[in-house]
Amino acid sequence: MSSVSATWPRIRRLGVDGFLISFGDRLSEPANRAALAFRATLNRAGWSGVEETSTSLASAYLRFDLTAQDHVAMQAQIEALLAERDWTTASLPDGRRLWRVPTVYGTDLAPQLDEAAAAAGLTRDAAIESISNTQVRVQTIGFAPGQPYLGELPDCWDIPRQTKLSDNVPACALVVAIRQLVLFSVTTPTGWRHIGQTAFRLFRPEADAPFVLRPGDEVQFTPTTPEELANMAARDPDGGATSTVLK
Repeated sequence: MSSVSATWPRIRRLGVDGFLISFGDRLSEPANRAALAFRATLNRAGWSGVEETSTSLASAYLRFDLTAQDHVAMQAQIEALLAERDWTTASLPDGRRLWRVPTVYGTDLAPQLDEAAAAAGLTRDAAIESISNTQVRVQTIGFAPGQPYLGELPDCWDIPRQTKLSDNVPACALVVAIRQLVLFSVTTPTGWRHIGQTAFRLFRPEADAPFVLRPGDEVQFTPTTPEELANMAARDPDGGATSTVLK
């Protein structure tokens, strides 16, 4: 992971009505923190003409109404806001939540735990302890509706993706690669290794807020048994997951 240097942040036009504000050329904790904090401050500022904002792993995106602002004026506002502080050390957005999500590690429900543990140089028990004791941040939402990329894990989890895809890993599956976890919102093929299974429905199109997790939230995947998970799945769309507001 590269550090954020003096050459960052960078402002680039994206499409005809957007700007991409990047804080690094790849994922790092400072770059992700900066993107989340900058977007939150931008939203609070309430600038005229801003119609949409979002974040990726290391960037913030802004789309604006060309009838309300031109590119020169909007870029000047962005530059002035960037100059106010070092965004890599900014506080994360208010209102974030810590989710604790019951997870079955291994068994037939998550058949690649042993393979992933071996790639990380860990025993099965040590791998479960490492993952379940690490509180990971939702770095971005992407690929599928409401699907989070979470990290970062300890260095030993800098393991590669598979060279072949696994077919139809189920929704609510927990997968690992490159010091990150992904919790699937839908059933999909993947090159990431399937190490855990939850019953936490992330995408709820029937709800007013269809995405449960938000960038900046934190998640801990606590061990449970297949029997307990089945009971929780039958009772609760959260699959037994609980949350508290982070201070």
